[in-house]
Amino acid sequence: MDRDPYNAVITWVDPPSRPATGPLAGRTLLVKDLIDTAGVRTTYGSRIHAGNVPTRTATAAGRLLDAGAVLVGKANLTEYAWGVLGSNPWYGTVHNPVHPGRTTGGSSSGNAAALAAGMCDLGLGSDTGCSIRLPSACCGTVGLKTRWGTLPMDGIFPLCPTLDTVGPMARSVGDVALMWSVLRGEPAPEPRLAGLTVGLLTRPPSVGDGRRVEASDAAEQWVAGLERLGARVVAASIPEPSANTWPLFFHEAAESHRATFPSRADEYGDNIRHKLELAQRYDAEVVAAAYRALEEWRRHRPEVDLLVSPCYVIDLPPEDCDELEVRIPFSAWLRWVNLIGWAGLAIGNLQLIAPHDEIVLAAGLAWERGAGRG
Repeated sequence: MDRDPYNAVITWVDPPSRPATGPLAGRTLLVKDLIDTAGVRTTYGSRIHAGNVPTRTATAAGRLLDAGAVLVGKANLTEYAWGVLGSNPWYGTVHNPVHPGRTTGGSSSGNAAALAAGMCDLGLGSDTGCSIRLPSACCGTVGLKTRWGTLPMDGIFPLCPTLDTVGPMARSVGDVALMWSVLRGEPAPEPRLAGLTVGLLTRPPSVGDGRRVEASDAAEQWVAGLERLGARVVAASIPEPSANTWPLFFHEAAESHRATFPSRADEYGDNIRHKLELAQRYDAEVVAAAYRALEEWRRHRPEVDLLVSPCYVIDLPPEDCDELEVRIPFSAWLRWVNLIGWAGLAIGNLQLIAPHDEIVLAAGLAWERGAGRG
């Protein structure tokens, strides 16, 4: 029988023979192949780094391993984690176990597919614009985009450092909260929704480029469950940023690839090569305006304790579609959370958003134990 019918793993790892100890003892772990693991090939989903074998393990991955998690492989991903689909020109497309023929979402695609298929217990992914939450939503699993700056990013190939985050993925909120506890070195929060004011988000803000998606009432399906658990649900909105923030993203992506682009442009896949070519065109003035807008936006404080929204509202795209055609509408409900720097928890297609990890985890635990994950 094929060990990996979903093409979720780039490199398999033989587990150690010694018994593991700690809060994650014996739990099998798949680490996104953007995250360094000492002595194990780490490709960053690229051709350029196909033979890269790090000598050190990223701090975040090391904390999970030190807690007893057993590394079983490195998960397939979009090339250099820049894309919203599960396709990769060098390692092939990750297939969705839950929705055959439809995308897994990206870029932590292999993690979500493997979790959905029961190939591992835990996953460690990264999220710069949607990359943990979108695959979790597409594959019916759970993933936490942590508040920006709360977990160490060393040993993880950067895309846009001002937005990059690392976070846990699993099949339950309980396992995600346990992993978060290990990663943070703090107790997991107690379940809580009772007494919270939850803002119903019917339209996400744009990233300041004027391309705002249509409103959706998709989140209303969760209102009754939230109210049953003691939350008060009200209408909510998030203000628009004062300038286009895309130049910041492209500027930092260009800097992240300065050593190899454009000097080795022919070794990149067509999709990311096109994006990096665009990234060369932004001048210093618009980049500076983007940084100012982001700094101002990150000072915003919501009037509610928690926000609820879908992760995506469009039809799940085919796994072989053109990523450049769907990336904006597919990620619009997720991308703004990275820009504002908050935490976002995906429980399937349900997204809980708040300024701090503890709030979304507490609410997610209450939801899982009370209303269920419907």
